[in-house]
Amino acid sequence: MVTELVKGKKVEEALKISNRAVAEALGGLPAIKMHCSVLAEEALKSAIDDYLNKSKEGRSERTA
Repeated sequence: MVTELVKGKKVEEALKISNRAVAEALGGLPAIKMHCSVLAEEALKSAIDDYLNKSKEGRSERTA
């Protein structure tokens, strides 16, 4: 579901996607399953951080 929410968004917009947005997109989640939406938000933010770090490394290697 997170991938569907992220499609077509800029990085800054994607970083604003919250676990609540994920849960709402799924039509709601029972309280016992809310941790799944938290994991999805954390995974998205981790993937974006990784992308940004690798982008910076690539730029610095090209300019060196």
